[in-house]
Amino acid sequence: MFVWIASYPKSGNTLVRALIAAYFFSNDGIFNFDLLKNFTQFPNLSFFLKLGLDPKNEEKIIQNYQNAQDIFNKKKSIQFIKTHSALLHGFTSSKQTLGAIYIVRDPRKVAVSYANHFNLSLDKATDRILSNTTLGGIDPKNNKKRSAITHLSSWQLHYKSWQVFDKSKKRFLLIKYEDLVNNTEETLYKILKFVHVIMNRQFVSENSKIQNIIKSTSFDNLQRLEKTTQFPEKAKFENEQKTFFKYGPKSVTVDMLDENLKKKIEFLFSKEMLELGYL
Repeated sequence: MFVWIASYPKSGNTLVRALIAAYFFSNDGIFNFDLLKNFTQFPNLSFFLKLGLDPKNEEKIIQNYQNAQDIFNKKKSIQFIKTHSALLHGFTSSKQTLGAIYIVRDPRKVAVSYANHFNLSLDKATDRILSNTTLGGIDPKNNKKRSAITHLSSWQLHYKSWQVFDKSKKRFLLIKYEDLVNNTEETLYKILKFVHVIMNRQFVSENSKIQNIIKSTSFDNLQRLEKTTQFPEKAKFENEQKTFFKYGPKSVTVDMLDENLKKKIEFLFSKEMLELGYL
């Protein structure tokens, strides 16, 4: 059985996985990028190829989401699965999963980080989070499938889709990016207690390990690790790699967007932003 670590891109998925990885996959709580290899990413083209599917047949790919998940679903051990997909098209089933951790971030700040990561203008990045967006698919250079398509949808629909994962909310944990970076230790405890509850295990705090996790996953340390070691998740454009940990958590502000872009996001996402305390 597995636990989803789900989010819209540039919302804190990497930091949550770093915290979880340092706790569950290290003895001392000291994080390094190799620990992220313990996470499966979905959708992943390799699983659909194992099913003998044509990677260009998107309809068949979607129809086989759950069959593909059965390939790596080890029901006797805990697994964490990263995704940026919206919870649409029969993406997963309650029978396959223990629960979901969903990370959400102020969409105005998402637009700023999205622009940097994907090498886009702020206008283009804003348009993408407002629209029915996908990632991956056909490589325009050779017309071959380079990765499975991830159906993001808009920031709004993405957030709303994961809210219905578990109506009782006993197997669903919502984490705000802002709490993640401003109250990291408290948020880490919340995550660990949630995971232990859905695993039906007792959580026993290890203070020295927790403190190592907090220190080794700080933005400054992650930025240092990116400069000194290989971080496979950074985007690459025309042989130029973009800095993944470019902006500190407090350096991205809504004022980085011009007034028209801010108003567009606030108007279209007002209900959800009010619900989350972003307006």
